Amino acid sequence: MPTTQAALHPSRAPIGLAALFLLLSVTILAVGAWAVCPEGHCAATDFDRFSLGLAHALRSAPLDRVMGGATWLGSLLVLLPLAVLASGFLHVGGRRREAGFVMLALLSTSALCHVVKLWVARPRPDLVPAWLPMPEDWSYPSAHTMQATALAVALVLLAGRRQRAWTLALGMVVLLVGLSRIYLQVHFPSDVLAGLLAAAFWVGGLYHLMLWRPSGPTNDRP
Repeated sequence: MPTTQAALHPSRAPIGLAALFLLLSVTILAVGAWAVCPEGHCAATDFDRFSLGLAHALRSAPLDRVMGGATWLGSLLVLLPLAVLASGFLHVGGRRREAGFVMLALLSTSALCHVVKLWVARPRPDLVPAWLPMPEDWSYPSAHTMQATALAVALVLLAGRRQRAWTLALGMVVLLVGLSRIYLQVHFPSDVLAGLLAAAFWVGGLYHLMLWRPSGPTNDRP
């Protein structure tokens, strides 16, 4: 049988997937922005009100301590040193492209998030009295969630399917960061959900752009 079209043009599939993933990321952020701030008038959705009300009802001193500490796992103050450490380890091991991918995944996701924040300008939640200083930037999307998701997805993609425990641990960290932002009443749940999905697709697109390697043409023989 003749060589397949995919083998003749090995770069088409990854470039197409990269473009699709990046487009999905931007689309999620845009659709989410339209849903929470239609025509520039931002308001809490029913989902937001219910979830924030439930989080407030669950408040307790032990949870305050857990969530107050866990939320820092999404801060660049924690994630950037971790990304530098992971990139340095990869670089020393001769995996320079992977090292660059880890740093770009985190930094570009953070930049994308803050550009969208300025564009949407959604105020922070005020459904219940705040019990900690409110961040000074805008609410949509959640930067902590996007940043934690970006680094976690990048590391999972590099680890491969063999590291199931590693994948589960990073997934739990991302979930905990997202829940902490809702529990602390500094983000609407819609901020967190949109940020998580957008970051995952964004990093997936970068991965296909930077690290996919064609296996070369193959001939199918009868």
